[in-house]
Amino acid sequence: MKQILSLLMVGLLLSIGTYAKPPKKTMKNAVVQHVVLFKFKPETTPEKLQEILTAFEALPSKIKEIKGFQWGTNNSPETHAHGLTHAFILTFDSEKDRDAYLPHPAHKEFGTIVGPWLADLTVVDFTNQAK
Repeated sequence: MKQILSLLMVGLLLSIGTYAKPPKKTMKNAVVQHVVLFKFKPETTPEKLQEILTAFEALPSKIKEIKGFQWGTNNSPETHAHGLTHAFILTFDSEKDRDAYLPHPAHKEFGTIVGPWLADLTVVDFTNQAK
């Protein structure tokens, strides 16, 4: 009888320990951010720039893996932009989704539109670590 009570107590303590553990912290915002920075050639006309921006803005409607799209022009008072003028942030649910975007025909087509007009390009991807 003493052994049965001991086993019941151990089982009870183990089950309480299981429920008493705090839940694992999960990052609700653990998404992949694809950051693209452009520096355009001086001969890029305002009309050509608008064509490029319109083509980039159209990608989320063509590529289902893109979950978010933001862009703007540099307005930093710091002097570290190295001539990069336009910033774009594309959001993906996972690296797998980002990896599907890269070779997508619509993305490749956009590359042919923007490529000839770029003087420089920077791309940085990261998994959002914000909690």
